[in-house]
Amino acid sequence: QVQLVESGGGLVQAGDSLRLTCTVSARMFSTYAIGWFRQAPGKEREFVATITERTYYADSVKGRFTISRDNAKTTVYLQMNSLKPEDTGVYLCAAARGWDDYTRVNVYAHWGRGTQVTVSS
Repeated sequence: QVQLVESGGGLVQAGDSLRLTCTVSARMFSTYAIGWFRQAPGKEREFVATITERTYYADSVKGRFTISRDNAKTTVYLQMNSLKPEDTGVYLCAAARGWDDYTRVNVYAHWGRGTQVTVSS
């Protein structure tokens, strides 16, 4: 069984930083790709970043967000700098393995409940 719990969200101003944490309970954690997605009200869930042995980012966050993982702690982080109002949404982490493309929502079988990030202008 794979369980994911997000934390670290909050209300910040444009230009501020936040670090999100995804704590994962899973056997063989290191074999999973862990992705971050976000969903704004009335919008579809969108890819933000994912990490395997490599990292991948959405164009909208490249240069501002950094994803990292600590396999010993079974934890993944999302450092978000220079936040913008358009970064507002519920941020969810998810786990997947056995695929080639981890930027797609539908390859992830396990999801957390999310943490709210609100960026005011």
